[in-house]
Amino acid sequence: MRPVSLLTPDPAEPATPPRRRRPFDNPRLIGIAVFVLVALLVVLFLAAPRTEQLRPEFISDVVRYALSPIVLLMLAALIFVLARNILKLWVERRRALPFARFRAKLVAALLAMTIIPSVLVLLIGSEMITSSAQRWFSTPAEELVTGANEIAQIVYTDRANVAVARAQRLASTLAADAVAAGDLAVLQPLLASEVASTSTGMVELYRVAGSPGVAPDAVFLTSVGESSMPRSHAMASADRLASRVAASGRAERLDDQIPDGLLIRAAAPVRSISGAIVGVVVASEAMSGRINARARSMADAYSQYQQLSVLRGPLQGFYLSFFLAVTLLILISATWFGLFVAKRITRPVQMLAEGARAVGSGQLDLRIEPDSSDELGSLVEAFNTMAAELRTSHERLDARRRYIETILERVATGVISLSADGKVSTVNGAAERLLALGPKAIGQPAASVFGREDLAPLLPIIEATGQGRPAGLVEEITLAREEREIHLAVASTMLIAEGGKSEGAVVVLDDVTPLIRAQRVAAWRDVARRLAHEIKNPLTPIQLSAERLQRNFATAPPNARALVEECTGAIITEVEALKGLVDEFAQFARMRGPKLMPADLNLLAADTVRLYRGVLQQGALQLTQELQPALPPVRMDPEQMRQVLINLVDNAIDALGGATAGPRPSGEPPRIAVATSYEAGSGVVRVTVADNGPGIPVADREKLFLPYYSTKGRGSGLGLAIVRRIITEHGGTVDVTDAVPQGTVFTVDLPAA
Repeated sequence: MRPVSLLTPDPAEPATPPRRRRPFDNPRLIGIAVFVLVALLVVLFLAAPRTEQLRPEFISDVVRYALSPIVLLMLAALIFVLARNILKLWVERRRALPFARFRAKLVAALLAMTIIPSVLVLLIGSEMITSSAQRWFSTPAEELVTGANEIAQIVYTDRANVAVARAQRLASTLAADAVAAGDLAVLQPLLASEVASTSTGMVELYRVAGSPGVAPDAVFLTSVGESSMPRSHAMASADRLASRVAASGRAERLDDQIPDGLLIRAAAPVRSISGAIVGVVVASEAMSGRINARARSMADAYSQYQQLSVLRGPLQGFYLSFFLAVTLLILISATWFGLFVAKRITRPVQMLAEGARAVGSGQLDLRIEPDSSDELGSLVEAFNTMAAELRTSHERLDARRRYIETILERVATGVISLSADGKVSTVNGAAERLLALGPKAIGQPAASVFGREDLAPLLPIIEATGQGRPAGLVEEITLAREEREIHLAVASTMLIAEGGKSEGAVVVLDDVTPLIRAQRVAAWRDVARRLAHEIKNPLTPIQLSAERLQRNFATAPPNARALVEECTGAIITEVEALKGLVDEFAQFARMRGPKLMPADLNLLAADTVRLYRGVLQQGALQLTQELQPALPPVRMDPEQMRQVLINLVDNAIDALGGATAGPRPSGEPPRIAVATSYEAGSGVVRVTVADNGPGIPVADREKLFLPYYSTKGRGSGLGLAIVRRIITEHGGTVDVTDAVPQGTVFTVDLPAA
């Protein structure tokens, strides 16, 4: 039985597996990455001020071997990330994927908010670094550093020249004899007056002593100068310087670092008239610690400036590379974070769109796993709830659809639905059987489906319904099918939606052939009752008159008596036949209702077959039985059911030519088979009486069960009419079909108890 589809269910599809979360979508991993990035930026921020402590050579090497590759790698990473995502967006737009335009706009906006400020900061910062470097190494700065260094050199040179000039002047003015003799009374005033003239420095006098073959030695005689100068440090330094001058005979100069500053010493030999060295004068000039520190600082600054000026390009490249690396790091992080945010925003929406399409295509068991617990996650959960509710509703509707389909397939009423454009939408099994329609009728125009010759009476009703008669039509039509008539009660109704728009029509077909047949039987019963009443009344006087004539002509001449007996005998015989016919009419008209009780149909069939065993022993006719064991009981009237079986077996015997019938034209013996069976699906107990006789024409099958119709040329024709009435009152059906390969099969279906 083909199911009727009133609601077209969507095909069930397996649920899509949950999406696997990528490692970079893990919130914990993202938090760790953000923490590492912030920590790195803090470290770079703290390390930036300390780069001034690095040597220029080290900075140049860092730029060459570390920062440049890092910057290039970061730049390549940025280009790769941007190119990859831009290419993905372009492919998505080419494929017209959902939300591709929205995602492209969102990514473009986030990238613009990230890249444009970063590029501006990079350009401005680079320009500031370049301008600052240019100011650092500009001409005024260079002149300033050079001038400061020259000032420091001038101060130092002046002090040194003062010390040298004093030493040489004293060496030339002091008496060599007084120095050789160590006459301090002569020498001391001269030294004091020299120191007093400048009020700075200190003068120390040494006498050279020695013998031939022995290195000369400088012996300290006296010193005149500032008392604040450290004497111990000065004596040791002056002694060494004096000894060298005494040994070399040349004037020398020495810079001695002291705790309070710098001590500049100049020594000159004192010569006799003969040119021999008799003494050494050591003149010292002290520079204070502050002046010395400033001078040294100026000298160091000048030296560093010269080194920096040589490494100007690498230094500028270092700071630019450092700034570019930090900018690229921020830019890569911001770009990735922007793409991540765009994905986090668009992916749930895209998943919802895909889920909506999947739900729309019938995949109601779909569930989307939320990636977060924020508002988008709540939206995904709401979608899952909606999908679950839709699935529940769809299951209820599907159950209701199956329930309605089952009802439509079980009912004997035919139901046909038409669409608004006049095409056949659904046809249930009863309509297929009544109208001999096949599955190909679904989707075809009603005019072509019902335009067949045998369905021509139904087409005007379909057309009238399609012309917009909302009240509907109810008519009774007769269809000719296989040389028999089918009476149908047709009701058609328009389906009107809100707003008065037509949504199609429904045509309901009821097979009223049994009702027409019952009406005919009822009419024949009334005729039979009237005939029995009208015919039976004169039969008795006719029979009595004929018997009286026989008695009165008993003494008449032989010829007259023979004639009277022949005539009266014929009258009495026909009267008896009419009485039998009247009795059958009366029985048909006054047949009692069945007395139903559970009974064994197999036992009844076996008893009926046993009645014919003795009658059929002399002929070739074979009567067999095929009884299904364990047959459920049937609520029936045993006497009436026995009458049914006897009538059917008698008809089969008559169709085969009687109890003494010979073999069939094919050479097979005449056979009659009585069989029982049970159909558990429908709960029907079936009895069949089959023979291999000549069969019954299709045109005569419907007339067989009408009263007073017979194909035997004799009898009243009430036997099969009585059979149908008994079976109908038992709630069953009786039908006649062809046997294979030849003959007739009477089938009786009764409901099991």
